[in-house]
Amino acid sequence: MRYSIITINYNNKEGLKHTIQSVINQTSKDFEYIIIDGGSTDGSVDIIKEHANRINYWVSEKDNGIYHAMNKGVVKAQGDFCIFMNSGDTFCSNHVLENITAIKRNEDIIVGQVTTDNKTIISPPPIGRFTMYHLYSGAIPHQGAFIRTALLKENPYDENLKISADWKFFVKVLILKNCSIFYTNEYIAQFDTSGISSNNSQLMRKEKEDYLKEIIPPRVLEDYKKMKESECLTQSLTPFLRKHYKIDYIIYILGKTLLAMKRWI
Repeated sequence: MRYSIITINYNNKEGLKHTIQSVINQTSKDFEYIIIDGGSTDGSVDIIKEHANRINYWVSEKDNGIYHAMNKGVVKAQGDFCIFMNSGDTFCSNHVLENITAIKRNEDIIVGQVTTDNKTIISPPPIGRFTMYHLYSGAIPHQGAFIRTALLKENPYDENLKISADWKFFVKVLILKNCSIFYTNEYIAQFDTSGISSNNSQLMRKEKEDYLKEIIPPRVLEDYKKMKESECLTQSLTPFLRKHYKIDYIIYILGKTLLAMKRWI
C-alpha cells in the first residue's frame, strides 16, 4: 500500500518545519510527499527547499484557499490512499504508516485517533455502527483519515466553502454514496489547534447547516436537531447528577432490576 501525504501551507514556517520532520521520519518509506504552498513570504519556501530531496512534488504559488490547495495536491497524488497532514499537524509517532499498513484493511476510508496539542481526542469514533448522526453531531478529522485516492479524484472538495468542504466530502461519499469506512484505535495525528477550523465555529456551523438543508428533508432535519439538543442536555447534566444524586449508582441498580425482571418473565 502506497500513501500520498499532502501538506498545504501558507506563511506557517515553524509549523511546516514540524510537519515535514514528522513525515520524513516515518519508518515506512512507501509514500510520496506533496507540498502545496500558497505563495508564502515568511521563509516557508526556504524550508521546503532544504528538504527538496525528500519531497516528491512541491509548488509555491497563489491559490484560491485551503480546499483549492488540497485539490491541487490530490491532482498530483499517485498513491493508493491520501492523507492530509497540513502545516502544524504532525503524526503521533514515526510508526504510523507502518502500523496502518499492518492492519490490512480494504475499506475506502480508514480513520484513526487524532489528538489536540493537549492530548485530548477530537471527534471520537461513533458508538456502534457509523451513521449520518455521527457526521451531523461531529466530524471526521482529515488528519486522521486515509482516503482512497480515486475517491478524492472523483469527488473533489467544494472550493466554494471556506471551512467545511472536508466534512461535506465525508457526508457525500459515506452517506449519499455509501462508501466503506473502518475505524482503528491507532493514534494517527496531533492536530494543530491554531488552524482556521478551530477559530471559526460560527462559519463552520453555517456552512454545515446550509448543506444539510440541501440534502435532508426539513422534517427529518428537525429530528436530528432534537436528538442533538437532547444529547447536549444529557452531557451538561451528567456531572451535576453524578455529584449530587449518584446517578451512576442509580443506573447500576436499575440495570440489575431490569435483568432480574427479564429472568422472571
